[in-house]
Amino acid sequence: MSEPNNRRSNEQVREVVANILLMDVSDPRLRMVTITGADVSPDKRNAKIYYTANKDHYDEIEESFNSAKGYIRKLLGDRLQWRVVPAINFYLDPSVDMGETIAAAFDRENKR
Repeated sequence: MSEPNNRRSNEQVREVVANILLMDVSDPRLRMVTITGADVSPDKRNAKIYYTANKDHYDEIEESFNSAKGYIRKLLGDRLQWRVVPAINFYLDPSVDMGETIAAAFDRENKR
């Protein structure tokens, strides 16, 4: 029964973090990041935020997220108005890179 609530929480966190990056974070390295998903724990104390970005900038984007994490969490707490503000961690979403790898393999097969 809590699954729809958790899905709603996941989508809400994804949307708010994406908006924060778009409107409130001044670090230009984070402007080209796409938030692809969020996974909020059932007790709402932790949230994994998934993102994708240009492969050439993975390291600097990770560094940027680490330095902006506190600020993003504060704004997240202000906007969610939950009793608990989740601790957030950012993870590179591997599905986009995997999709590119699969598409490249199909292209190679089709050219044979």
